[in-house]
Amino acid sequence: MRVVHPLEPIFSKRSRVLLLGTMPSPKSREARFYYAHPQNRFWRVLAALFAAPVPATNVERKKFILLHDLALWDVLHSCEIEGASDASIKNPVANDLSVILDQAPIRAVFCTGTRSAALYKRLLQPQTGRPAVALPSTSPANCAVSFAQLCDAYSQLLDYL
Repeated sequence: MRVVHPLEPIFSKRSRVLLLGTMPSPKSREARFYYAHPQNRFWRVLAALFAAPVPATNVERKKFILLHDLALWDVLHSCEIEGASDASIKNPVANDLSVILDQAPIRAVFCTGTRSAALYKRLLQPQTGRPAVALPSTSPANCAVSFAQLCDAYSQLLDYL
């Protein structure tokens, strides 16, 4: 199924770290917010990094991102995808990251999974000239990586805030 990204990027003029997923999952598209699947560990990992409560609503999640000088979006504007399977992505079209990069003092780009990192490197790095750090996916499908390992990997972003 061809999916066009339905969510706006979240950032401010103070955002220093850009976190990029691949494409919102069906649950995230339904909830109209990033990483909305209840089993996804993204929000729990970020909350642990900042010693903060886990944001539960879309309003709280947006405030959390902005409060911590983060930016949040996805690599892809559109693609063909089956369910939430990044492995099934075909015919990807990249988002225009200048929307964020021209307005915020982004110091580092992180991709939340190997597929988003590979797509970023192929489709966006030639335009941005910025490398991205690949982080492990927080998806429930990535159960080989423990919560502690995720927190350890994601702690790299604190160096840029």
